[in-house]
Amino acid sequence: MTLTGLHLLLTYECTMECEHCFVWGSPKSSGTMSIAGVRSILRQAREMPGIEWIYFEGGEPFLHYPLLTAAVTESYEAGFKVGIVTNAYWATSIPDAVPWLQPIAGMVSDLSVSSDLFHSGDGDSQRSENAVAAARQLGMPVGVISIGDGAVMYRGRAAAKLVRGRPHQRWECFTTCPHETLAEPGRVHVDPFGNIHVCQGIVVGNLFNERLSRICAGFEPESHPVVGPLVRGGPAELVRRHAPAHDEAYADACHLCYNARTLLRERYPDVLAPDQMYGRFPGSG
Repeated sequence: MTLTGLHLLLTYECTMECEHCFVWGSPKSSGTMSIAGVRSILRQAREMPGIEWIYFEGGEPFLHYPLLTAAVTESYEAGFKVGIVTNAYWATSIPDAVPWLQPIAGMVSDLSVSSDLFHSGDGDSQRSENAVAAARQLGMPVGVISIGDGAVMYRGRAAAKLVRGRPHQRWECFTTCPHETLAEPGRVHVDPFGNIHVCQGIVVGNLFNERLSRICAGFEPESHPVVGPLVRGGPAELVRRHAPAHDEAYADACHLCYNARTLLRERYPDVLAPDQMYGRFPGSG
C-alpha cells in the first residue's frame, strides 16, 4: 500500500446530523484526537516519503479549534500540504469568518467547504458562502463540496435515512466497488482511535498499536476478510462469501456493502469498527 495522503478524522463530533454523512457525525458522537495522537501520526507519516497531504476532517474539525490550529501548524512545519474539510458553522458573517481562518491562512493548501441539499437550511448555505468569501479575502485556496440528490453514496447515515423511495437493483448486480481503490488505496482515513480505514468503517490496522509503515508494507488485500471479497467481486461477493441475511435489492453498491458489513460486525469487530461508523452512540441501544 503506497499512500500519498492521510485524512485525519480529528473528531467524530459535529454540529449537524446530515442525512448523507458517511461517519454518522453528530453532536452525540464521541471520539476526538489528542495533540499527542496527531504528533504520533505525523512522525509516522514522515517515515513514508510518498505522503504529501494531511487533511483534517470530521465530524467537524473546527469544533476543536485549538487542536486544529496546532495540528495544522505542525503538519505544515513538517513539510506536508494541508487540507481541511468543514461545514463552516463558524462563518456567521464574512467579517466574523476571517479571524477563524487568519491564523492558518498561509499554511492551508485546500479548504473544502461543504454546502449541499442535505444540510439543515438556508443559513447553512449562507455560512458556506461566507467561509468561501473570507478564504478568498485571505488568499486561501478554497473549494465547495456539493452533494446533490443524484450524487449520494448510500453508506453511513445515508443507508439508513435516504434509501426509501430511491430506485433499487438486485443485489447480484453490484459486482464492483465504484468509489474506492481498495486493493491499492492512495489515501486512507485515520480516526481518533488510530484506526486506519480504507473506506469508512473498514479497518486495516491501528497505527497507535503498529507503525503505519509496517501496516502498509504488510497489507494483503486478498487475505483481508472484507477487503478481499470486495476486490474480487464487489459487495455481491461479500454477501456470497459470508452469506449474511439480506434484502434482494439495494439503492447502490454502497448500500449493499454497508448493510452487509453491519450484519457482519459481530464476526469481525476489529475490522468493522468503530461503533461511531455504524451509528452507535452512547445510549443508542
